[in-house]
Amino acid sequence: MASSLLALAPSALSLPLLLSAAACYNWHYTNTFELIYCQPHLLENSITNRIPNTNLSLLDSSGAMVSIDPTMPHNTERYYKEELFQNVLTQVAEQFSRAFKINELKTDVTNRLVMLEKRVELEGMKVVEIEKCRNDIKKLREEMCPLCRQSLSFRSIGLRVTYMLSQQTIDALKKPAFDVWLWEANEMLSCLEHMYHDLGLVKDFNINPITLKRWLLCIHDNYRNNPFHNFRHCFCVTQMMYSMICLCSLQEKFAQVDILILMTAAVCHDLDHPGFNNTYQINARTELAVRYNDISPLENHHCAVAFQIFSQPDCNIFSNFDPEAFKQIRQGTITLILATDMARHGEILDSFKQKVDNFDYTDEEHVTCLKMVLIKCCDISNEVRPMEVAEPWVDCLLEEYFMQSDREKAEGLPVAPFMDRDKVTKPTAQIGFIKFVLIPMFETVMKLFPQIEEAMVQPLRESRDRYEELKQIDDAMNEVRLIFCVCKSVSFV
Repeated sequence: MASSLLALAPSALSLPLLLSAAACYNWHYTNTFELIYCQPHLLENSITNRIPNTNLSLLDSSGAMVSIDPTMPHNTERYYKEELFQNVLTQVAEQFSRAFKINELKTDVTNRLVMLEKRVELEGMKVVEIEKCRNDIKKLREEMCPLCRQSLSFRSIGLRVTYMLSQQTIDALKKPAFDVWLWEANEMLSCLEHMYHDLGLVKDFNINPITLKRWLLCIHDNYRNNPFHNFRHCFCVTQMMYSMICLCSLQEKFAQVDILILMTAAVCHDLDHPGFNNTYQINARTELAVRYNDISPLENHHCAVAFQIFSQPDCNIFSNFDPEAFKQIRQGTITLILATDMARHGEILDSFKQKVDNFDYTDEEHVTCLKMVLIKCCDISNEVRPMEVAEPWVDCLLEEYFMQSDREKAEGLPVAPFMDRDKVTKPTAQIGFIKFVLIPMFETVMKLFPQIEEAMVQPLRESRDRYEELKQIDDAMNEVRLIFCVCKSVSFV
């Protein structure tokens, strides 16, 4: 019989309370505790006064037992034990099933990892085989008859399209007035490739033509898309170097290895330029400035990137050089790239001025100094070109300067007046640079090579005169604006 009888309205039944009570009494079936109609507070008092090991049963109005678990159907006391036990078994089975699924999943993942490792191993073997095939092809090409090799156009080697240059283009490449704006990247790469062949560097130093293509393509990929210091600037500087070699007949005066150093340094001289100059690097304490102790951080970085590229076998055009010859090439290239730091301009030009009147081509120091001046001339030679070619470069340079000065202002760093968009104009930017940097340097080189006066020095003088006229016009316009503003203010008063 029931140990007590309570009256409880079903609508007022608190299921959490029953569950709490059920947990407290551990569902032992020694007594029967029937809940019928009563108030909730009476139920709570009654439950708290029950002795342990009491079974709770909930009956509906018809006398049927109601499961405390809402997921279980109505039952009777006779079947309640069995259904409760079945429910517990079901939950345990689900837990075991989940555990087994996790193990199955672990096994499946392990199997997949093993399969992937085998695939990686197979792919690695394929890479080795491909590299072996490449080496075999390379050997076959090197063994081919030179005449047969010359007959091949190498229009496509799986890297890029190679353009066949017209004779008109080949002739124009040798002149300082060459228009560098007419060419796409692949065309500029083909022009650079032609220069190395035309100067005899490929033949004399046994440079693999395919490696030359790969190296130039890698050079292109390592110039950033800055407004000024980009791959087109690299091409511009190298083309000017090529034209100076031709114009000044430098191959008659220099060893061929010096020509190779001049061309290679020109190609590599601004690799991975970030678009912000050394002054910014040092003032902002950038990683490059810290790494190179504030000593030509950008130029040191250009050198490092250049020889990282050479360290790749597929891009090493010096692979056939013995260690001593490579050391000479490396030292010479580094010396020239470091010379492009404008902070050293006065030092290098003064040294050259001391040597130019008694220049000795057999003196290694004299030759090195001349090579440093030559790459400096080429690096800042835009104003040597016709106005329609040179002027867009001024716009590009000012855009890069303004980007830097804007950042310097934002970061609270010093701003150079010639880079401040609020202070500089195109004429004021160019006049001083042409008068006090370009013309004195080119006129000094002219003492050694008089033939550059017409092709290079005279265009500089004309450019200086043109910008001075533009400045006079700007000054006159500013004066008119000032007078107009004064008159307007007076009339207003």
